[in-house]
Amino acid sequence: MTSTNDPNTATPVPTSGLSRRLLLLCVMAVFVAGNIICAIAGSYSVLLGARLLVAACHGLFFGGAMVIAMRVAPEGRQTSAVSLVIAGVTAASVIGVPVGTAIGDAYGWRVVFGAIAVAGVVASGILALLIPSTPGRRQNRAEIVAEIRAALRPVVLLCYAIVIFFMIGALTILAYIVPLLTEVSGVPPWFVPWVLFGMGLAGVFGNLIGGRLGDWNSSATMVGILVVCIGLIFIMTQVVTSMWPMLAVLWTLWFVGFGFVAPAQGRILRETRDAPNFASTLISTAFNIGIAGGAAAGGAAIAMGWGYASLPWIDLGAICIALLGSVALYVLDRRETMPVVAA
Repeated sequence: MTSTNDPNTATPVPTSGLSRRLLLLCVMAVFVAGNIICAIAGSYSVLLGARLLVAACHGLFFGGAMVIAMRVAPEGRQTSAVSLVIAGVTAASVIGVPVGTAIGDAYGWRVVFGAIAVAGVVASGILALLIPSTPGRRQNRAEIVAEIRAALRPVVLLCYAIVIFFMIGALTILAYIVPLLTEVSGVPPWFVPWVLFGMGLAGVFGNLIGGRLGDWNSSATMVGILVVCIGLIFIMTQVVTSMWPMLAVLWTLWFVGFGFVAPAQGRILRETRDAPNFASTLISTAFNIGIAGGAAAGGAAIAMGWGYASLPWIDLGAICIALLGSVALYVLDRRETMPVVAA
């Protein structure tokens, strides 16, 4: 009989005994079921509960997907593999948002959720065919402690903080992009969807390029991208009231800025490659904290009467903080790789 005080005693973590492939398929099953419930919901409370169920799967799915991408990628191409996962999400948003809107306008919101459920079934089939099956093993207590410690390493926490401030900057603008464009920059409302489509398309290509650069040097890539972003955001503060200069800067900013996402996530996964499962799920948490923080910061500025034109300045401040963290990360890397000179 194994003592309960044994640090290697198995601990009942629900997903630790599942293969990553099976885990993703189970999460997709919940995703499909949740959207079916949304489609047939008879009350707001049922709809909200189903949406929360689907949202709860978000971090688990993308955490598992990132780990799989890193493990199956060739050596030296892990960040590119992560960028492909992110590119898929971005491309799905670029295509899915206008298509979903068109379906909703033509047939109603319930049909939109039904279509999402069908897409989930198709995605599950693709996962089942293409993702390699590896045996799962329930983690023991010592391994779970190792997972937690890996996620709490100072360098990893620094990366999480950088991601949070980057997303605060991005969402300060994105959460209020429609009134910013229409009321400040003079963009006609009918043209706004095309602006958003251009931003999404720029983000897809920028993300892929950022992944390749991250394979070369993640911290240097992060610093370089943020420096360029700061310059573009400053220009935005000067041209925010002029439609075409504003759009040119916005599209360029989204192209450059989306190159940051893959190196940042890839760096976290490399720092925790000995115990990546828990840390990978916290990446989604960091992004969501930043998303909420950016929307809150922008809302507070508007509530205080600063106006939509102030939002790029808040974005600028948040990105400057992210840059300071990335510079610290770069300095740490340089110290680790600096040759030791014998006395």
